[in-house]
Amino acid sequence: MLFKIGFLEIGWTDILDIVVVTFIFYRLYLVMRGTIAIQIFLGLLVIVAGSFVASSLELKAVSWILKTMADVWVIAFIILFQPELRRLLVLLGRGRLMGNLIRSSMDETIDAIVEACDEMAQRQIGALIVIPRSTGIRMIIESGIALGAEVSKQLLLSIFNPKAPLHDGAVVIKDRIVQAARCTLPLSNQLRIDSFIMGMRHRSAMGISEQTDAITIVVSEETGIISVAEDGMLRRNLTSEQLRDLLRQGLNVNVKSIFEAPFKQDIGGASPKE
Repeated sequence: MLFKIGFLEIGWTDILDIVVVTFIFYRLYLVMRGTIAIQIFLGLLVIVAGSFVASSLELKAVSWILKTMADVWVIAFIILFQPELRRLLVLLGRGRLMGNLIRSSMDETIDAIVEACDEMAQRQIGALIVIPRSTGIRMIIESGIALGAEVSKQLLLSIFNPKAPLHDGAVVIKDRIVQAARCTLPLSNQLRIDSFIMGMRHRSAMGISEQTDAITIVVSEETGIISVAEDGMLRRNLTSEQLRDLLRQGLNVNVKSIFEAPFKQDIGGASPKE
């Protein structure tokens, strides 16, 4: 026993228990932050807290109702938070033992994205790719066509082929998987940045970057210019190597703004709408 508070005896196991529970709840909060799931989670916490209060006050009817709900809350929790629990397990797996494997997989994903964007830029094929980070964008994913396929250069080129049925809209890539295609993004209220007049793709990229912390890549159909939007900022005229470096920095575990990279931002002059 370390110390005693009233009738409570606190030992090392109690401290460890509190730390573990705190860590679990903190990771759950990080995973669910920005999604509707956090509201459901808070509702479950209210039910559990209410059950303790009712039991303490000996409110038998209320206690029975809350106990009945609590009996199935574990199953309901698993069903409601299945995507979030999967993400939590992924985060827990990103320790030192898994670091090299995860880094290698992410490098392969980034290379596939960069190579696809480079080829689409050369062929002047329009593209819009969203890579979410901590902020949930489930509503965006659900607005498109679910795919669930591993990222590859060939897949991205097929999706954005002008004759393909899924080429309109955005592709969402998360955890090295193309979650959905033909997704609808919110439009930014900005119409231009300095002398550059933004079209639908760039306004969409800016719109999602203003509302979330996602990284969004745009390939202009008119000019073949590669751009990246993040935190309400737009960087244009990127080379393949610059795009690769920005993605590696932006998708790092210790996330920093990709606009801190030592590249000169070039928003270009007036351009046709894209």
